[in-house]
Amino acid sequence: MTAQVDYLVVLFTATSGASGELLGSDEKELVRIVWQLVDLTNQQLGQVNELLIRPDPSELTEKEEEEDVEEEESVEEESGSGADCISTATSLESALNMFHLQLTNQVNSMGAGTSVCLCTDGQLHIRQVIHPEAASKNILVPDCFYSFFDLRKEFTKHFPTPDLKAFNVYVMAESLSISVDVPMLWDPSAIMPPKVAVQQVQLMSSIVLALLSEPMCHIFTKPERVLEKFESGTCSKMEKVCDNTVIRARGLPWQSSDQDIARFFRGLNIAKGGAALCLNAQGRRNGEALVRFVSEEHRDLALQRHKHHMGNRYIEVYKATGEDFLKIAGGTSNEVAVFLSREDQIIVRMRGLPFTATHEQVLTFFSPADGLKEMCPVSGGKDGILFVRYPDGRPTGDAFVLFASEEHAQSALRKHKEILGKRYIELFKSTAAEVQQVLNRYSSAPLISVAPAPLVTMLPTMSLLPPPGGMRNCLRLRGLPYTASIEDILTFLGEFTQDVQPHGVHMVLNQQGRPSGDCFIQMTSAERALLASQRLHKHMMSSQRGANSRYVEVFPCSAEEMSLVLMGGSLSHMHTHTHTRSRNGTGLSPPPCLSPPSYSFTPAQPVLTPEAAAALYPPIGPMMLAPRPLPPGHAYYPASAQLYMNYAAYYPSPPGSPTTLGFFPSPSSLTSPAGLVRMPSLTYNSNGVKEIINAMQGYQAPAESIALLSSNLIGQSSAGDAPLMTLPALVNKPGQYLDLALL
Repeated sequence: MTAQVDYLVVLFTATSGASGELLGSDEKELVRIVWQLVDLTNQQLGQVNELLIRPDPSELTEKEEEEDVEEEESVEEESGSGADCISTATSLESALNMFHLQLTNQVNSMGAGTSVCLCTDGQLHIRQVIHPEAASKNILVPDCFYSFFDLRKEFTKHFPTPDLKAFNVYVMAESLSISVDVPMLWDPSAIMPPKVAVQQVQLMSSIVLALLSEPMCHIFTKPERVLEKFESGTCSKMEKVCDNTVIRARGLPWQSSDQDIARFFRGLNIAKGGAALCLNAQGRRNGEALVRFVSEEHRDLALQRHKHHMGNRYIEVYKATGEDFLKIAGGTSNEVAVFLSREDQIIVRMRGLPFTATHEQVLTFFSPADGLKEMCPVSGGKDGILFVRYPDGRPTGDAFVLFASEEHAQSALRKHKEILGKRYIELFKSTAAEVQQVLNRYSSAPLISVAPAPLVTMLPTMSLLPPPGGMRNCLRLRGLPYTASIEDILTFLGEFTQDVQPHGVHMVLNQQGRPSGDCFIQMTSAERALLASQRLHKHMMSSQRGANSRYVEVFPCSAEEMSLVLMGGSLSHMHTHTHTRSRNGTGLSPPPCLSPPSYSFTPAQPVLTPEAAAALYPPIGPMMLAPRPLPPGHAYYPASAQLYMNYAAYYPSPPGSPTTLGFFPSPSSLTSPAGLVRMPSLTYNSNGVKEIINAMQGYQAPAESIALLSSNLIGQSSAGDAPLMTLPALVNKPGQYLDLALL
């Protein structure tokens, strides 16, 4: 609009809550509209009109009735408010329609020109009161409310000032030498008195006439615009986004879309493609969104909607940065840019697709079934389908599909959880920003970072775990109670406990050293491992230290797969059993990386001498540049043999078995240079030293050299004890230690 309009409608609104600069910040309903028509050509004023909104008492709750009574008491003074015409409406919708009808009739009665535009004191009356309430009640707003003049901005064209908030009608009237009655004082957090609203409109009309007269001769052109529709679009990572235009909204319903976000911020202008929903590590929406506005002024107005409601949920609104927005919404893929270049398209996300799914299968999935007339054709055919892939070209099971209209998209969403191939498909309404975010996550960079290449050659060839092999003679337990102990696991195994190898129970710990809910068990044979997985899969496990029970998933796996996870590696879904995929659906454990010095533990005191450690344990060799010792506690591995663990990936707890839960510290009283023999796995009904002497006949083992270890020493709650005895004739070299379990 370049030419001056014929009429200005000076408008003022009041709610049942705060007023002034806090107007609209408390989500209170609109209760009063005061307006006056100004003929710009003839510089004449029309009558002052007041429109009151009083809900029908039959539709009010008891609490609302009490509030309405208070409002009626304050409105009883309306005859003295100064308005020439007072009308009443029962709802916002009827009030807006009545306003539009009265305005049209009054313009037609004046007969000079037809172009009309609203004029308000600031932005709040239109952007923070009328549009938000109308959007929350699904009310169509008349076209006249989508453009308006901000009297403060028009005034600053002649009286520049850096702070518009410092202006009000009284300051402007004083600057223009307009006589003003003594302004009424009221609490901005309370309901505005009726006389004040009429006084404000009369002052604004006088200011408009003063601006039109000489010497200023102001022309009202280029009004403020309220966007009627949110425009979706793409954003490049190379684009510059101002930090003062971005906010973060938190607490959104998980099914909300960018259009829902635009509806929440109705009245404020969101930049094209400026609503970006955030996803969590599993690719699901986490209830947050980053919103980019066209200016800092609109961003500041958005912050005033902190804890306003979207349905039954309140939404938190905070400041964010342009960098935050680009991380979510920015993209570099040409394929995505072409896919999103089509205007007025509705995007639907497909999740859970078979990895072999093709374009033809997706098109068939959305084609109408026999006997059904419901249509949901894919816009553009194959060009309207975008499969999400890993950098190496493997499919992720996700895809995005375009539909030409909202009706077709809703028909498509009704196919949620229908079957394609042998899998049910999840369907969600999506956004352009979500497409960019998902593609960035899977395509722009590897999901799992890899350790620097020079360190790979330093990995040892020896492992504390059994040598890798293809035999699936191990079990993987997933979903354990976090309070579960090895005893709970053995109780869960039941009859299969006897098939567990010595030191064959490996609890998987997370980076904080706490149970992760996973466990590996080495079995005596692949047949028993398979049988155990078939009988125990999804059975309930209870913990002695916790009241809750959980069902546990049991899968067979190989020693190679177990070793890979326990030593900080990752299980790829291309090489493991389909059931061994992790909860995030990718089958990948956390990314391996180096152990920084900040994660080091306090060094443990040596348990065995270096010579004893060399006999009991094979050399591990240097694995990382910055090794760290094990934390203090059980001495399952000697301190002299450094054990390197990944702080970001899973790592094993000390191994356990049904009869012995780990190695034990050497008694300090053994000073003899003779050999030391360990006898684990003694029967629980053992008679003690006498039976051991009988078993060791032929060896030089005096009775006083035999030591039965107590349960407290080795950390067992059972009666099974492992004795120690010296055998001078068994070992020639002094200081050697042997484990009979290894003989």
